[in-house]
Amino acid sequence: MHVFMLDVGTDAPDFTVKAHDGSTVSLQDYRGKHVVLWFYPVADTPG
Repeated sequence: MHVFMLDVGTDAPDFTVKAHDGSTVSLQDYRGKHVVLWFYPVADTPG
């Protein structure tokens, strides 16, 4: 896994992830819309 920071104002690179309901979501599906990404650890992991 690569971890990197984007400069303010930089477009996020496209990525695809699995949603909480098992569906696949791609950032590209929301092009032109405002998007809020919320990442959090699984409940039984440290952090």
